[in-house]
Amino acid sequence: MELKNIVPWGRSFAEYREIFSLSDDDLNKTILGCGDGPAAFNAELTARGGKIISVDPTYQFDADALRGRIATVYDEVIPQLRANMDKYIWTSFSSVKELGQVRMTAMARFLADYAAGKEAGRYVQASLPDLPFADQQFDLALCSHYLFLYSKHVDLSQHLLAMNELCRVAREVRVYPLIALDGTLSPHLKTVMAALTDHGLTTSLVKVSYQFQKGATEMLVVQAA
Repeated sequence: MELKNIVPWGRSFAEYREIFSLSDDDLNKTILGCGDGPAAFNAELTARGGKIISVDPTYQFDADALRGRIATVYDEVIPQLRANMDKYIWTSFSSVKELGQVRMTAMARFLADYAAGKEAGRYVQASLPDLPFADQQFDLALCSHYLFLYSKHVDLSQHLLAMNELCRVAREVRVYPLIALDGTLSPHLKTVMAALTDHGLTTSLVKVSYQFQKGATEMLVVQAA
């Protein structure tokens, strides 16, 4: 992975709560954040006394490198959002400017915590479908804005391997969103759910309160039967 090819775009603690419908009880569980990138969720949850490990391939880079790349990406993403405002629901955020401020605040929180978090083993360089954890090590695994969203880039076999790995390391898995970048339901979703059911797992589609990308109203929840 080259730094110039990554697009760090971290979400806030409040967004994670809405994206995954996280209750107070959920926040007391042992959590894996998969593909968290520069999100503030780990830093904020740790500050609240929670137990979480985040994994992402971008954690191979140091804070200064990520900070510089975030600044570059921000200048690229904001104009793209302005040009495609009709693809999003502007209720959680009143404007592109506010969204940018929320994202930069979240990423600044991540960067402030990053060095200490890596030292403590809370930020681990890894990626699906190979996670360096024991079976059922976590109560809850969260995967945000990777699986299903990038259906054209991540094929069905990779989705199956990734979901099986998440279900190996956690008792419950939540994935959001379930639509692809073009706004249509991921073509992999139905097959993935059927395969997990065949493996004895319980799958369900659960509505979430978070809305930004049009059509992204549900998360996939997978639990041991």
